[in-house]
Amino acid sequence: MIKDILTPKKIIFAPDAHTELRGQVSRSRNATIVSGALTGNSRSDISGISVRVYKNGVYGFSSMAEYSPEAAEAVLRAATENAEFMDLHVAKGKPALPCINSGYRALESDVDDCEQKLYVEFAREIDSYIAEKYKNLASRMIASREDSMEKLLRVSNGVDAHTCLQRSYVYVFMNSETPDGKPVELFKAFGGEGGFNANFSDPKALYEGIDALYENLMKKREGVYADAGEKTVVLGGMMTGMLAHEAVGHTVEADLVLGGSVAAHNLGKQVASEKVSLTDFANTAFGEKTPLPVYVDDEGVEASDARIIENGILVGYMNNRESAQHFGMTPCGNARAWAFSDEPLIRMRNTAVLPGSDKLEDIIASVEDGYYLIDSSNGQADTTGEFMFGVSMGYEIKNGKLGRALLDTTISGVAFEMLKTVDMVSDTVTWSSSGFCGKKQPMPVGMGGPAIRCKVIIGGR
Repeated sequence: MIKDILTPKKIIFAPDAHTELRGQVSRSRNATIVSGALTGNSRSDISGISVRVYKNGVYGFSSMAEYSPEAAEAVLRAATENAEFMDLHVAKGKPALPCINSGYRALESDVDDCEQKLYVEFAREIDSYIAEKYKNLASRMIASREDSMEKLLRVSNGVDAHTCLQRSYVYVFMNSETPDGKPVELFKAFGGEGGFNANFSDPKALYEGIDALYENLMKKREGVYADAGEKTVVLGGMMTGMLAHEAVGHTVEADLVLGGSVAAHNLGKQVASEKVSLTDFANTAFGEKTPLPVYVDDEGVEASDARIIENGILVGYMNNRESAQHFGMTPCGNARAWAFSDEPLIRMRNTAVLPGSDKLEDIIASVEDGYYLIDSSNGQADTTGEFMFGVSMGYEIKNGKLGRALLDTTISGVAFEMLKTVDMVSDTVTWSSSGFCGKKQPMPVGMGGPAIRCKVIIGGR
């Protein structure tokens, strides 16, 4: 756990600037087994200190890969001098950042860590189970992983905090072949927030999910190609979450709005059907903790939910303190940095479409000829909202009933147009939190949503 050597340094913060002093330890653990062979076995701990100083509209930043009182003083001096130099030569002359609620948030519990051999042993047990039970696979891969970011933050105005975002997962990949020899693959991530010990005490707890993964893979290997074109589809919650993050979330990050994203001229306008609402949740959603809760961001802003779309109307953006001042909005704690040497950027936390009132079975039954698309292998979108997602698991829908499984395909469209076709929304939300967002820096994020019925362009053979 990080020792507090930063609080005494607040007395040397520049009085005419806003200062953010952050100490951080980033940890990663990994053990990977491919078809019985240990191919990855690593752990790392990276620590350091950074300072960012805001003065009259410009920033000075400095970092050092050392956690000591001397390092803290050195980066404070360097960042302050950088801000003064930039102010002298750029002279933006902007006003000071507005004052926000101050306070302190303590670390809720110690950072959970375990011996490296536990990651290896757990992966071996899962691999042995699959090898003994499913001998017809072309290959398999098991990865036991954990990552955490422990941060000690001291700010001149805002909330001082000691936080840790820790998550752990076991990724299971299975590979087979279609009857004509084409490769097919499916994977599932088990786990979530918390240390490896907390999430994975018994390999047997994963067996049911592994069996279901294998069954879906066998259905997929006998699958068919989708018919290309615009189709009525039911997007499962995982697909809706991908849409919420990639195709909508990035367009409403205020730095990208200022860069000319499609959201720049749509505030207050209808961008989706009235059945669609979307929020970037901070730490609780629908009465429960979010997959990856954020309580204080790296600018010292206490985290709260950022409302983005309400009943089809675009009502807000995700901001840092500076962009919130520009747009006349309230910052909600979206400024996040990946490593100690990174500056905070406007990032998502737990972005989700809100549930509706329809039952999934009723949504599927309403489709005469279409597809039920469940899992995504990847996705990309640009600031116009145009997107393309890979679909790794799905089914035909014929006369309101599920048919044959689909081979890999894609869907594409323009988010703010496609969302206007949504006419049914399920009453349950599915979350995913096992990946990283790649906006300049990696960042753990949660994404989720209900099943929705809509129209999209689907790829074929």
